[in-house]
Amino acid sequence: MRAANSNNAEKIVMGIDPGTNVMGYGIISVLGNKASMMAMGVIDMRRESDPYLRLGKIFERVTGIIDEYLPDEMAIEAPFFGKNVQSMLKLGRAQGVAIAAAIHHSVPIHEYAPMKIKMAITGNGNASKEQVAGMLQRLLNLDKDEMPKFMDATDALAAAYCHFMQMGRPEREVHYSNWKDFVNKNKAKVSGSDSSHS
Repeated sequence: MRAANSNNAEKIVMGIDPGTNVMGYGIISVLGNKASMMAMGVIDMRRESDPYLRLGKIFERVTGIIDEYLPDEMAIEAPFFGKNVQSMLKLGRAQGVAIAAAIHHSVPIHEYAPMKIKMAITGNGNASKEQVAGMLQRLLNLDKDEMPKFMDATDALAAAYCHFMQMGRPEREVHYSNWKDFVNKNKAKVSGSDSSHS
């Protein structure tokens, strides 16, 4: 891991948009009050039918991205609460595996609600994915050919940029320093699992 030093030092932030079919990632470099994109893309799991092998691929690919870019922090989009419980469960597992990969590398995690990310980027908590992508293109001076086919990548970049905008402000979002910290702050998510036999 990169040693923490002066305020003028570069900080790398990794953003993750959790998904069970396609998971987005975005990497930004922060120098002072300026952010620039280093990379963005997706982890495409649609060819893998086994749900557990998909989770394994998420861990493997997120680990590889961390090893390549050595992020100082990770910003991850919190799963939204929908009506489909099975979809929420799958999404939560995908998010948990990405979090586990970061914890395995001692990368601090910051979790942001989707509405918070949209509000930070566009000023509108109900903005569309296209509006978020368009604003990021302007904020980070990206060329049209740099914009990805999948919006999952720009959503992940938005999570990283949202965290950049929170830097230097009082920390109000949920963040985890290790696995025990994650469990303590998510007792409702992790407790009672032994009693369910679905």
